[in-house]
Amino acid sequence: MPELPEVEITRRHLERALTGRSFADVAVSHPRTARHNSSPEEVETRLRGRRVTEVGRKGKFLLVTLDDGQTMVAHLGMSGRFSVAGPEEEKPAHTHFVARLDDGTEVRFIDPRTFGFVAALDEDEMAGSGVARLGPDAWGDRPEAEILAERLRGRTAPIKALLLDQGPISGLGNIYADEALHWAGIHPQTPAGELGLERLSALSDAIVAVLESAIEGGGTTLDDLAYLLPDGRAGENFDRLRVYGREDEPCLACGSPIERVVIRARSSYFCPRCQRR
Repeated sequence: MPELPEVEITRRHLERALTGRSFADVAVSHPRTARHNSSPEEVETRLRGRRVTEVGRKGKFLLVTLDDGQTMVAHLGMSGRFSVAGPEEEKPAHTHFVARLDDGTEVRFIDPRTFGFVAALDEDEMAGSGVARLGPDAWGDRPEAEILAERLRGRTAPIKALLLDQGPISGLGNIYADEALHWAGIHPQTPAGELGLERLSALSDAIVAVLESAIEGGGTTLDDLAYLLPDGRAGENFDRLRVYGREDEPCLACGSPIERVVIRARSSYFCPRCQRR
């Protein structure tokens, strides 16, 4: 958490603020935020004076293309969020990155748990980064059933675990993997390689539907408020969730109690009646 919908919503906010603007100044105040470069000073030096040409995303990574061919890569981790603010606005606690743009606006990265990061990478560094190893984007590069079948062939791991792996498909986390599996009627412990084309087609459709619904709802903000929109508002998708976090509550489709099982150290919520192996 945050997952693809929350990152996509953040991207849209940053796209409006950053595209065509230059970084007049950059300050990184926590070494973990800059851990994918040699130091906070390297991130500052590489970004300072550069102009933004595009703000993109793959999976859960934000990709800000710069005019010198470098890419500013950001990951929100468990608790990170960006905000766009005026310089006179008070900086929230745990603000570890501040970029002042040439129009005076500040783009800030707030990350209490410091699992997120901001990096500045050149072309070679990007080729060796985690971004290069990601599978197709779960929303922007719709995974067709045949592609999923090829990527999952022979895999005995539970389908839930492989949806979180980011290799067969990128962008899904615990919330939306559970939701997509429920929409598709697939038990999270089903061995991935046993899913045929019909069920994988249903899963592909479900993934897109779940992600589109979450983006439309502004993303999912849980009780810990780990995710907020860049303008400080909470996402409103929580009430749309069918299974995630609803253990012992009735399934919205059939009324059976939602169950929870731990798969690879992650809680998975499912309906035992609607979702079969």
